[in-house]
Amino acid sequence: MEFLDFEVPVKEVLDQIDKCKSIENESDVDVTKTFNLLQKKLVETKKDIYKNLSAWQRVQLSRHPNRPYALDYINNICGASFLELHGDRNVKDDKAMIGGLGKINDQTIMLIGTQKGYNTKTRQFRNFGMANPEGYRKALRLMKKAEKFNIPIVTLIDTPGAYPGMEAEERGQGEAIARNIYEMMNIKVPIICIVIGEGASGGALGIGVGDKVMMLENTWYSVISPESCSSILWRSWEFKESAADSLKLTADDMLKNKLIDKIIKEPLGGAHYDPIMTYNSVKENIVKSIQEINSLPPDKMILKRRKKFTSIGKFKS
Repeated sequence: MEFLDFEVPVKEVLDQIDKCKSIENESDVDVTKTFNLLQKKLVETKKDIYKNLSAWQRVQLSRHPNRPYALDYINNICGASFLELHGDRNVKDDKAMIGGLGKINDQTIMLIGTQKGYNTKTRQFRNFGMANPEGYRKALRLMKKAEKFNIPIVTLIDTPGAYPGMEAEERGQGEAIARNIYEMMNIKVPIICIVIGEGASGGALGIGVGDKVMMLENTWYSVISPESCSSILWRSWEFKESAADSLKLTADDMLKNKLIDKIIKEPLGGAHYDPIMTYNSVKENIVKSIQEINSLPPDKMILKRRKKFTSIGKFKS
């Protein structure tokens, strides 16, 4: 497992535990007492670090290379029932935006999400989780298909933003995102949006309009990344930590400002420490949310969804 700068104390304790195990394996020395003390120290060290994370540290955790991505959640929640669907029926199949049908228990759902890669080759293949216009148009096509067959929609958000390349702008990046926002306000089936990693700018909002919007504990959601904010305001990336604090982008900030509905707790240290527990938590919240939203008739569901977003912010006439 890889460790971030502020996780070094945790790594040191884990190294001591590994050394303790090797001593026990290579000799007849009983290290049970030492091992138990180190395990206790590990828990205490984790609590000291992870219970007092800064906004920037949460941003770093959301990008942790061992953190689960959208396909990990889908494959573990739906298993073999997931059938991926491809293409926007116009340009091509965007590999940064994935989607398809799957089952949670006996409920068929349409799953859509932004997917990152696990190494250099797959990161390039997935365009680092930055979707092109055809990715958002594919997402909308799948949402419309779900609406036609009365299937709930779940979106998993983990993107540093929509792809900013010139060719993406030429094919209508802004229009594609705006169209998705407009259409998602009117879709007549439940929509559940979950930020599982990074939630940056319109790239996230393009699949982020729903009846329930939730965030995992160590994720962020903002109009701009801390680095980009720092480079605009201070002409340097050196102030990214200050920018992260000022942007109020953590799950706690978002819930406090009533921009999301719920925070999904992660295992101590982050989702990558116990992925199975995280998958189960996400699955439980999806099932519960679908049941709650299905209790409303479609017209009231849509009105409530619109009101949820139009009431955000304060206005003066």
